[in-house]
Amino acid sequence: MDYLGLAYVGVFVGAGLCLIGGAYGISRLAGAALEGASRQPEAAGALQTMMIIPAAMIEGLGLLALVSVLLAALALNKGVPVAGAAQGANAPAAAAH
Repeated sequence: MDYLGLAYVGVFVGAGLCLIGGAYGISRLAGAALEGASRQPEAAGALQTMMIIPAAMIEGLGLLALVSVLLAALALNKGVPVAGAAQGANAPAAAAH
C-alpha cells in the first residue's frame, strides 16, 4: 500500500512517454511530407495521401496508450480501501464499540 503513489507515477510517466513518441513520429512524418512537397510540388497530393494513413496509425498508438493507462489506474484503484466502508462481517459489532 505504501507504493501505490509510485505506481500511479509510473503508469502516467509511461503513458506520457508513449504520447510524446507518437507526437514526435507524426512531426517527423509531416516534416518529411512537407519537404517532399516543396521539392516536387506536383506530387503534393500523393504525398498527403501517403502521409494520412501512417499518421492515423500513430494516433491509434496514442489512443491505445491512454486506454492502457486508464485500465492500469482503475486496476490500481481496486487495491485501495474505501473510507467508511464495512470491513467484513464484524462491521456492525465494530461500529457498536
